[in-house]
Amino acid sequence: MVKDAAELSRRAAADLLDAIDRDPAVVLGLPTGNTPLGMYRRVVATCRHAPRCFRDVRTFNLDEYVGLPAEHPGSYRSYMRRHLFDHVDVRCENMSVPDGTAREVLRQAPDLPFEEALRRECARYEAAIQAVGGLDVTYLGLGQNGHIAFNEPGSPLGSRTRAVELAPSTCAANARHFPPGEPVPQRALTMGIGTILESRRLVVLAAGAAKAEAVTRLARGEVTDDFPASALHLHWDVTVLVDEAAAAATFRRPS
Repeated sequence: MVKDAAELSRRAAADLLDAIDRDPAVVLGLPTGNTPLGMYRRVVATCRHAPRCFRDVRTFNLDEYVGLPAEHPGSYRSYMRRHLFDHVDVRCENMSVPDGTAREVLRQAPDLPFEEALRRECARYEAAIQAVGGLDVTYLGLGQNGHIAFNEPGSPLGSRTRAVELAPSTCAANARHFPPGEPVPQRALTMGIGTILESRRLVVLAAGAAKAEAVTRLARGEVTDDFPASALHLHWDVTVLVDEAAAAATFRRPS
């Protein structure tokens, strides 16, 4: 447990940079949302003064909205460009984000039904992860309802990359990233829980009082598909970074 979100960001960035230092060709699973922003800012600040920091790193993002083109400001590819990719020396061919439009699949097979194109895009993404030997370190946010990536409650613990329906609470939490009045997409492509659990190491980030209930439930240790983050208890190497606000209901200071 750390004091606040700023300290959590510092610790998370140090962890990510240490992973690159240990293996310059590390394969990273990367999140989006509010919690990782401070981590990315600190990583960018350090890598500006470290040539070749990301030169051989490979990245795979956890998820992307269905139907949003990569250039849409609300897409997670746009998010990653704004907050990380455009500011470090990562090579274009080394950064991967699921394509919620299945553009390349449909370019090759324009008559394919969209749902089948999405299925093939998800299979392609899984194969790309396997082709580089799997994920070395994956960073995860913790949703208020326990989702990890976009695996909402009820997701099978062995699930793979697929298209999913988003919970109303998830859409509401993400509305701030879209222009006023523009609806948040209700579907997304996401790495599955099974895909995530195959990562060699996992780092979970949770900050703020809004995550307190989820942190408390995670700490209980009961594994159930009603609370997707509980699957983390099945992994052999998980680091959980939480700030005092997120941990307040779980780790109360003695009076």
